[in-house]
Amino acid sequence: MGTLPKRQRVAAYAVILRDDNILLSRLAPSVTSQELWTLPGGGLDHGEDPRDAVIREIHEETGLHAEIGAAARIYSAHLPGVWRDGRRVNAHALRIVYDGWVPVDAPAPQVVEVDGSTAEAAWIPVADVLSGRVPVVPLVQEALVDHRPFRQQRIAAYALVRRDDSLLLTRISSRGHHAGSWTLPGGGIDHGETPRSALEREVQEECGIACEVGELVDVHDTHFDGTAPSGRHEDFHGIHLIFAATVDDAATVRVVEADGTTDEVAWIPIPEIESGTVPVLEVVTHALAAQRVAADLRVVEP
Repeated sequence: MGTLPKRQRVAAYAVILRDDNILLSRLAPSVTSQELWTLPGGGLDHGEDPRDAVIREIHEETGLHAEIGAAARIYSAHLPGVWRDGRRVNAHALRIVYDGWVPVDAPAPQVVEVDGSTAEAAWIPVADVLSGRVPVVPLVQEALVDHRPFRQQRIAAYALVRRDDSLLLTRISSRGHHAGSWTLPGGGIDHGETPRSALEREVQEECGIACEVGELVDVHDTHFDGTAPSGRHEDFHGIHLIFAATVDDAATVRVVEADGTTDEVAWIPIPEIESGTVPVLEVVTHALAAQRVAADLRVVEP
């Protein structure tokens, strides 16, 4: 093998997951006569940044505009005696593999480049890849074994605002997770912002009214692994600080922020929440239950 010409290639790829599927590219017949799928990506041009290269290659091979995470894994494969461009070479492949994602409303993937190394692009069930039902290059299996979802922890403040037998709720827009469901007004706490200040700001943006933040009712949390509204596969942990709050009875509620995660705000009768007539997130029922417990404890105190 020492007489074979040496060929070293640096390429960048991305693991792009959506629910239980992975975005893959099928190698063209000019590359292999067999059906064989690989991660979207490809070789770096001279002087090209790997992140720019993988975004370019993903678009050429799938027609989709992807975003790429900050970290990457490096895979090295020494392939002495393989065929490249009609001749046998002593090849060395360096693969830079990023975490990537595309918008949840992205169109179906399709190949853009002409006469390239890719013949097809598709969302393939991960189970079919791991079982071997769909033939893939070794890199795909390696990358899936090593892949860990991006870990996102979000701390938010929410307001429990009651008026008679109704609760002030906001409806989640198509830009948010659980679109169409109702939740407590509130949102993420900015870096350095106090929870009470964050809640006052969020209620103003989502409801168009000022609120007076009261005592902390309870802390609720949620944890899930799946596709975030951005399209990224995440291991998400949300921590929710629930405060009692009051607003002016004469104030008219309306959504102020444009193109946000809230598309409607309203006073919702509590019986409709408890009966399930109005779809709400768990934080809403948790907050009501916590407030009832707190009220019962105050009643029994001497």
